[in-house]
Amino acid sequence: MTKMPVKHAPKKPDYEKALRKAGIRITRPRKIILGILGETEDHPDALEIFRRAEQVDKSISLSTVYRTMKLLEEMGAIHRHAFEGGPSRFEQAGGDHHDHLIDMDTGDVIEFRSDRIEQLQQEIARQLGYDIVHHRLELYGRRRKD
Repeated sequence: MTKMPVKHAPKKPDYEKALRKAGIRITRPRKIILGILGETEDHPDALEIFRRAEQVDKSISLSTVYRTMKLLEEMGAIHRHAFEGGPSRFEQAGGDHHDHLIDMDTGDVIEFRSDRIEQLQQEIARQLGYDIVHHRLELYGRRRKD
């Protein structure tokens, strides 16, 4: 299994360019939210993005965060994860494929990649007569008390 963290594409996403191309107006609050998303390496939920944005500009509303996240998700610029037991969390799209291990006590999301798991999934799909088009693997666990 590859050591963490998984390396994502080195190029920072240009969310502003993508929204402009889609004809979406870039307001100051939206620009702040996009900047936060472009710099984040974790999997924040909308409330956490709002908290970070509010530190830059107190006038930003939670509804602006939600609307911006919805637009980016619809465009395929971000991925929404509905990890069990918590709010939807977001991550940048376009990085290397990886899976997630969610710590059930802390909510931490650990990214990992395993060639063995990928090969096994391909083998199972092939045996059942399928080609995998897309998949997500989420593991939920608690840290061992050794």
